[in-house]
Amino acid sequence: MKKITVIVPAYNEEQTIINLLERVNAQSVAGFLFEIIVIDDGSRDGTLAALEDRSDLYDKIVKQTPNQGKGAAVIAGLKQASGDYVLFQDADLEYNPDEYEGLLFPVKEFDADIVMGSRFLSPRYTRVHYFWHKVGNRFITLIFNILFNTTFSDIYSCYLLYRRKLVDPDDLRSTGWEQHAEILARARKKGDVFYEVPISYHGRAYAEGKKIKAQHVIPVIWMIIKQRFFG
Repeated sequence: MKKITVIVPAYNEEQTIINLLERVNAQSVAGFLFEIIVIDDGSRDGTLAALEDRSDLYDKIVKQTPNQGKGAAVIAGLKQASGDYVLFQDADLEYNPDEYEGLLFPVKEFDADIVMGSRFLSPRYTRVHYFWHKVGNRFITLIFNILFNTTFSDIYSCYLLYRRKLVDPDDLRSTGWEQHAEILARARKKGDVFYEVPISYHGRAYAEGKKIKAQHVIPVIWMIIKQRFFG
């Protein structure tokens, strides 16, 4: 059995966090067991109370006070992880845990070091909006592929699964949106076998709580460059 640590950062997600964790707990994939770590990043709504009321839905909870941002929450979760692999799961239901079996297929069949879920490889469905988000994501992915000699189609999908030993959380230097690029770059430099699988996507609108914006592209690209030439 391989253990998969599912890292779930949460900030003000009282509307979705319990539903999300119930879906994660419903997953059963032959040959794998799941360790669920939730990080409450100083939520100001009822997220923490909801989590404390349903402690059966996770293995560990990390309480960040005050709010320190998603990147800091991710690092805190990674320091508690004990799985063979790490899988990131947003708490907002944009990504469906029913995709786990597909994400784990390349691990089971090909001993993959990294598996990226791609919203652009013929998913069953994807919510349509924000043209410039797609352009920005394509551009970021192109830069990464050029510099790291890969053929990913969607590096800024939430569903990044990687062999835990490839990235030491003590080495991570970023806590912003660029952290995802840093983790992928570090894993790419130490790993050998990389796969993508199609995933569906139910993206939120800004009115529904979406946070990433155009200005986040610049630090992401700079992080990719730094990891390629100076990391």
